[in-house]
Amino acid sequence: MIPEDNQPAGWLRDYGGIEADIRRMREFAERLQDEVTRNYAPHLSYIADDMKAPVPNPADAFVELVQFLQAHHETQQATVSMVWDLAPATGRLAGAAAHIATRYGDSDAFSSARVADVERALAAPSTAAARPVPPLTDPTAPEQGRVVLP
Repeated sequence: MIPEDNQPAGWLRDYGGIEADIRRMREFAERLQDEVTRNYAPHLSYIADDMKAPVPNPADAFVELVQFLQAHHETQQATVSMVWDLAPATGRLAGAAAHIATRYGDSDAFSSARVADVERALAAPSTAAARPVPPLTDPTAPEQGRVVLP
């Protein structure tokens, strides 16, 4: 019998458990980490080069252009953060899958991973090294030239 603290929420009890093939989970973890390491991370430098392309200062009389470039810069910053955070986050997911596969790989078919085990595995630091986010210049920043902000 499964202890009460490992039971699903009351409204989910009729749904049953989630079954996973541990051997396939280990394979998934290895392939996911390999995909990030070989096919994603090496391309980050090319993305950084494209994102750092200089944008000329806007004419401060063209207020809409200044506001657009400010919004563009903020969106670009958010995009760079998301793209750079993908490798460590994916590495964390692969590491969690490998940890659960290792921990429960030799157990019988009726044992079950606890939610806390999965949460701890996902909270563990990523094995993928985080790369520094490239600095992006704001074309409307005062140090970039004479742009009078609205």
